[in-house]
Amino acid sequence: MDNFERAISSIDTAKDVDAVKEGIKLIYNNFKDFLRQKGVKEIEAKENDFDTDLHEAIAKIPAPDEKLKGKVIDVTEKGYTLNDKVIRFSKVVVGE
Repeated sequence: MDNFERAISSIDTAKDVDAVKEGIKLIYNNFKDFLRQKGVKEIEAKENDFDTDLHEAIAKIPAPDEKLKGKVIDVTEKGYTLNDKVIRFSKVVVGE
């Protein structure tokens, strides 16, 4: 939280956009590591079999390749698990 607050307070006065970008990426990576330590994991979805226990299909499109039928073609919103329990389903596009 401290790092986010420092970044927010410096955004309006920052003159070096690259430094702001780098700072935000650093905060993002720290936050991601913190979540991982607490048991939060991203659900791997792209090009995997569509699984209703992990994924929410928001659209179906013709598969660009025969081997992608029934598989996740695109992920529009990442899904996450907490200690192997789904806390947010991946929103995906499925090939048919």
